[in-house]
Amino acid sequence: QVQLVESGGGLVQTGGSLRLSCTASERTFSLNAIGWYRQAPGKQREFVAALAYGGSTNYADSVKGRFTIIEDYAKKTVYLQMNNLKPDDSAVYYCADYASDLWSQGTQVTVSS
Repeated sequence: QVQLVESGGGLVQTGGSLRLSCTASERTFSLNAIGWYRQAPGKQREFVAALAYGGSTNYADSVKGRFTIIEDYAKKTVYLQMNNLKPDDSAVYYCADYASDLWSQGTQVTVSS
């Protein structure tokens, strides 16, 4: 069974950067339309960013100008580059493939003040 594998979380100071990656466990599975979401303790899961078919991107207002989705076609991997991180960005981050409704296991991002 195909799974979305996510990596790249960790602990960083305010203003720092992290890059999350999302790829499928099977090389034959292509990522096309991908969404990134996050969930902080006690809060609902919220939309962060999305990569649509054709390559257009969309971002939540809270991350615009700081987060960027990058797609590596050769590696069949989608990245979420997160710059100028703030404590409010601390959460478990998930990637999701819209076509298959597959979700990653989540990775913790913690931004210290």
